[in-house]
Amino acid sequence: MRLFYAVFLPEDVRRALVEAQEKVSRYKGWKEVAPHQLHLTLLFLGERPEGDLEDLLALGHRLGRLHAPFPARIRGTGYFPNEGTPRVWFAKAEGEGFSLLAGALREGVSELLGEEALRAGGDKPFKPHITLARRKAPAPRVPPVVFGLEWPVTEFALVRSELRPKGPVYTILEKFPLRGEHGREQEESAGERPKDH
Repeated sequence: MRLFYAVFLPEDVRRALVEAQEKVSRYKGWKEVAPHQLHLTLLFLGERPEGDLEDLLALGHRLGRLHAPFPARIRGTGYFPNEGTPRVWFAKAEGEGFSLLAGALREGVSELLGEEALRAGGDKPFKPHITLARRKAPAPRVPPVVFGLEWPVTEFALVRSELRPKGPVYTILEKFPLRGEHGREQEESAGERPKDH
């Protein structure tokens, strides 16, 4: 099964991005990502055997307990690649938690399944973004779009992707709430008064 970890967007953020997609909808060369599929990929795993699923779900729950919710922002758009002919038009996401979570997932998957399990995602540095459209044929770039979007990231998910002729179908296998219990435990233990002997 083809798998990835991702953050999905609240309805108001998704609505604003769908409005921005209208900028490329007039050009046949761009194909917009369906509104319900807009997401931020934390780690792409590619094809994995079903036997890995239990470990990947357990990792999601463990990291959810360790990481606290965090604020996220979207300010503007960009292209991959930035120079030359773009293949992807995306919204730039900001939020320290994205890199922390993506790094922890990479480390966890490597420990559980080995470095081989990370090959599908390539070795490009992690850049938090939400793909808005993919270029399928010659089409112009559109001017940058400026957003003022903010939202709290409170969970992430393990997602199954099935490639079909009309496009991929995503199925959320499980959501992992961000609880940050580890940090709370540390704060609580730091605040404890030393016991008298």
